[in-house]
Amino acid sequence: MNLDEFVDANAPEGSSDGFRKVNKRLLEIPFEGTVMVKAGSMIAYTGDVTFTGKSSAEGGIAGFVKDAVSGEGTPIMEAEGSGTLYVAEQGKKVQILTLDADESISVNGTDVLAFEKKIDYEISTVGGLSQAAAGGLTNVFLTGPGEVAVTTHGDPVVMTPPVTTDPDATVAWSANLSPSIGTNKTIEIGQTSGEQLQMQFTGSEGFVVVQPYEEGGQM
Repeated sequence: MNLDEFVDANAPEGSSDGFRKVNKRLLEIPFEGTVMVKAGSMIAYTGDVTFTGKSSAEGGIAGFVKDAVSGEGTPIMEAEGSGTLYVAEQGKKVQILTLDADESISVNGTDVLAFEKKIDYEISTVGGLSQAAAGGLTNVFLTGPGEVAVTTHGDPVVMTPPVTTDPDATVAWSANLSPSIGTNKTIEIGQTSGEQLQMQFTGSEGFVVVQPYEEGGQM
């Protein structure tokens, strides 16, 4: 195609209200005021936008704007102003979720891309996972109303409990679930395996989102 055709084919559409996927891996956020985005995820913006928020040298929860939180996680920054913001994360696919009032979801901290300022959020470490296990998996508890964008490696799969998952492949789960951490006892002592630690979701209601990719390092 010639240059004009290339520009027309790849230019973003006119901005509308709310989060919008420009393509499978790029999120467009038209906003006026403040929006929360993953630190380092901005690839472009139009208008007058400033970014605030700190991130620790270890990439820890200090990066979240809320105070008095400790542990491991993904730094978040505030984008303030008026314009259109474009964010992405290492070529991962973008998933947009709309939470109703008092509706909540728990998301792995590394998979949170953006959320509206009006979303309430709390950060905690999944009980039973040490710092050495799956990077000390930290989840962000998000409560609506508002829009949330998360990222996945490939297309996610939504499963219903009871189900056991690999922590490194677990993206999110419904607010009514509280996973426990178990050990695969069939693995012999001294044997190395990425499946040694597992997240166990019990009950008959709710959902668990997994991706076809193991995000963390070796255990």
